[in-house]
Amino acid sequence: MVDAIGVILAGGLSSRMGGGDKGLLTLGGVSLLGRVKVRLGKQISPVILNANGDPSRFEGLGVPVVNDTIAGFAGPLAGVLAGMDYAASQGATHIVTVAADTPFFPVDFVARLDATGADLAMAVTPDPERGQARHPTFGKWPVALRDDLRGALNDGVRKVVQWTKPHGCVNVEFDAEPFDPFFNVNTPDDMARAEQMIAEFEL
Repeated sequence: MVDAIGVILAGGLSSRMGGGDKGLLTLGGVSLLGRVKVRLGKQISPVILNANGDPSRFEGLGVPVVNDTIAGFAGPLAGVLAGMDYAASQGATHIVTVAADTPFFPVDFVARLDATGADLAMAVTPDPERGQARHPTFGKWPVALRDDLRGALNDGVRKVVQWTKPHGCVNVEFDAEPFDPFFNVNTPDDMARAEQMIAEFEL
């Protein structure tokens, strides 16, 4: 039995990258998913992947693959639910999620969320206009809320904050200097920028 399971969320359509499996694109000689898996695996174990379609294309990653249990590409909350359902089958009490296209997330991400003592927590960074920028795919989630989340998804809820706010989600602020650790790769230009960041910050 484990207390928590790490979940890489890769259930999106990658439309801005032209479709296909963005996470399998190579960055600095390693796939995006490979980078995320290693970074998360140093902080929590075990790690699984949430992705839809044929799971065999991710065999090289060496982690279990779970599909959404809500049909129709219902967004990141559907991936969270899939992770919760898997975690429940393993006797885990929580999951910690990261996005498959965000290769430089903080190396103390899991520890910082755990340190709050909160059951439900989300990463944020300072934002000059809004005060804080939320990163809703980066969070800690209690498996005990999985039936509540399932009901919300079936009722049409898709926005993460719409579901987390009533449950008292705690924001955990991470520094955005010297670079934004939650920089995510959505376009070919973003991929080029990520390559620059690897060289510039020795990532």
